[in-house]
Amino acid sequence: MRAVRYHEYGGVETLVVEEVPDPHPGPGEIRVRVTAAGVNPVDWKVRSGAVREVFPVDLPAIPGREVVGVVDGMGEGVRGVSVGDRVFGLGGITGATAELVVLSAWAHAPATWTDEEAAGAALASVTAMGGLEVLGPLQGRTLLIEGAAGGVGSAAVEIAVARGATVIGTAGERNHAFLTSLGAVPTTYGTGLAERLATLAPDGVDIALDTAASGSLADLVAIVGDPARVSTIADSLNAPFLGVRLAHAVNDSTLLAEAAELGRQGRYTPRIERTYPIERIADAHAHSERGHTRGKVVVRI
Repeated sequence: MRAVRYHEYGGVETLVVEEVPDPHPGPGEIRVRVTAAGVNPVDWKVRSGAVREVFPVDLPAIPGREVVGVVDGMGEGVRGVSVGDRVFGLGGITGATAELVVLSAWAHAPATWTDEEAAGAALASVTAMGGLEVLGPLQGRTLLIEGAAGGVGSAAVEIAVARGATVIGTAGERNHAFLTSLGAVPTTYGTGLAERLATLAPDGVDIALDTAASGSLADLVAIVGDPARVSTIADSLNAPFLGVRLAHAVNDSTLLAEAAELGRQGRYTPRIERTYPIERIADAHAHSERGHTRGKVVVRI
């Protein structure tokens, strides 16, 4: 099969498209023939070697963690899915930017999602849900999402709105109309946030989710008044010192099925900023590394 690989840690110039051996599913796993794969910050952080102490990989490695495709093989013990089904899901920390990928968590992709949208759904949705779950029930509460226009942030907005929250999202002004379209009240991030929120939410902000790791975590604690009512999926450095809940993405088919159901209901649509062909994988990684994306970056396989 064709796959993207890097043979050493480094920049986007290390990425090459080449022929590699086909993977095979083990017990509880499926293999899919991929149509599109998502590109996430963890992909280029792992590729660069910046997080090798946390996520060591065997080189050469295939970047990517999430895909959409058609099931073409199953391991022992797999139930509820058949060869030919269109699914989206998650594999290991690497391995997804390839023609064939083994998944350990998956759900049937809604017909309402394009392949590009489904390719960008898995990691963003489980990460967003992880950050929201630790904050407790959302119905009737006011939630602040820092970095609301990004891949995880935009997913969190729609999921939280679907669960009954009033959402205020921070983003640059160019993304304010985008946040409004998702159901959030937009505001700018940075200096003066507490004063802006006093106008937007005169009864106060109940809970906050940080998806940006922009250095605002202490401010978010001050805004809601209790570190237990703040979670972050991005700031692992400051969360322990502030008592903030740190949430991680998990390969959970139940969460993926919940995201898919919201998709079928028209209440969650993964937002895609740019799609690249596999031959331009270096450009896709460079785009993601620049940050400030509106939604996700996706690669067509």
